[in-house]
Amino acid sequence: MDQNGCVITITSGKGGVGKSTATANISIGLAQAGHKVIAVDFDIGLRNLDMILGLENRIVYDVIDVMEGKCNLSQAIISHKKTKNLYFLPASQSKDKNVLDTAKVKELLEKLKAEFDYIIIDSPAGIEGGFEHAVFWADKALIVVTPEVSSIRDSDRVIGIIDSKSEKAKLGEELEKYVIINRINPVLVEKGDMLSTEDVLDMLALPLIGLVPEDPKVVSATNTGEPTIYMHSPSGEAYERISKRVLGETIEFPIFKVKSGFLGSFKRMLSK
Repeated sequence: MDQNGCVITITSGKGGVGKSTATANISIGLAQAGHKVIAVDFDIGLRNLDMILGLENRIVYDVIDVMEGKCNLSQAIISHKKTKNLYFLPASQSKDKNVLDTAKVKELLEKLKAEFDYIIIDSPAGIEGGFEHAVFWADKALIVVTPEVSSIRDSDRVIGIIDSKSEKAKLGEELEKYVIINRINPVLVEKGDMLSTEDVLDMLALPLIGLVPEDPKVVSATNTGEPTIYMHSPSGEAYERISKRVLGETIEFPIFKVKSGFLGSFKRMLSK
C-alpha cells in the first residue's frame, strides 16, 4: 500500500480486556490533535464500538455491505457527532467473521489510506476468527492486556501469530508492536495480588505505549456513548498520553510502586 495513511490495529489475546474502549479513546485523541481519523470496527458479530462512540443509531450500512458492493464506502462512513475529523465505519452485527476476505480488506484499506491520516481498526480478539484479516495489512499493532496471567498468555500467542502471518512478516519485515496495560489497580499491585508493569513487559518483551488505571467511569462512559477521554478521568488522561505517543511525542509514564511475587511462578506457568 503506497498511500500515506497509517493503519493501526488494536487487538488482544482474549475478549473483554477493553479493546473497543481503547480504540474509541485513541481515535478521539488523534482526531483532537488535528488528524483525520477513521475508526473501523472489524469485530464482526459483536459490534461494541458504535455504542462506545455513541453512534449506534446512525448506522445504515456496515463494513461488510461495503465489501460486498451493497453500498459505496461514503454511504457507510459516519461522522462523529462531537469530535471534528473523526469518522466511523461500523461492523456487521448479523454476519459471521469468516465473511472477511483478504483481497477485499486490502482494497478497503487502500481506499481509506488515501483519504485518512489514521485508520484505527478494532480487531477481534486473537483467539477468534477474523483476527488475521485485521492485522494482515497493519502498519502497527497495539496489544491491549490486563495484568492477569490468562490475558498475558493469550497475548503472547497473538504476538506469535502477528509475527508470522502479517503482510510485513511475509516480506521479512517486523510489524511494530506495542503494549497497552489496562485496568491497573495500584493497590492490588502493591499487595502483590496483581502483576506489575515490569512483570508484564518482561513476559511479552514489547515496548510499552500505555498504562491505563482501573476507572469506574468507563462503565458509565460506555452506557452514555461519551468516552472517558472527554471527561479527563484517570483512564481518559491515560488515553490522551497514548495518543500523543502514537504521534511520536515522548511522554513519561506514571510510576506505580510495586512488590511483585508473581513473576517466578508465572514464568513457570507460561513455559509449561
